[in-house]
Amino acid sequence: MKILIAGGFGAGKTTMVGSVSEITPLSTEEVMTEASMGVDDLGGVEDKTTTTVALDFGRITVNERVVLYLFGTPGQGRFWFMWDELADGALGAVVLADTRRLDTCFPSVDFFENRDVPFVVAVNRFDGAYPHTLEAVRDAIDVGEEVPVMMTDARDRESSKRVLLTLVDHVMRRRSPALST
Repeated sequence: MKILIAGGFGAGKTTMVGSVSEITPLSTEEVMTEASMGVDDLGGVEDKTTTTVALDFGRITVNERVVLYLFGTPGQGRFWFMWDELADGALGAVVLADTRRLDTCFPSVDFFENRDVPFVVAVNRFDGAYPHTLEAVRDAIDVGEEVPVMMTDARDRESSKRVLLTLVDHVMRRRSPALST
């Protein structure tokens, strides 16, 4: 099953793929150069020195019948042209939200809503971020009650696994409404 890990620049996509993957993840992280100055918004992530320029890829086996192939999307708008290709055949998506810069997850939410791709919102915990309630985040990003919104720590394998299992459950319930009773 193909799963996308999306969100804004610096939201933790590469970190999540790396924390949960049972294989050494493929990562296209590159050092940021002067060419990105004035193009990439570093507000709230001023210490960030690398960026994903294509995708991240990892894999996790849930059981003998279910294997998740994880594709981390690039976060900057200049790389969004790749999202349609990455989304082709995806079962669903995780939208990582950073409450220090919540507006950076809006394009991901819009992308999946417009293509009717099931998704969950995972609020990544960052040191120094003001703690918001999940309902406040849900209201701010304007997603309905049917979209799971949860806290996560993308650095933590178990936390990342919970997000992925919530997504799989969400997808199954959307496909088979009888499961939600």
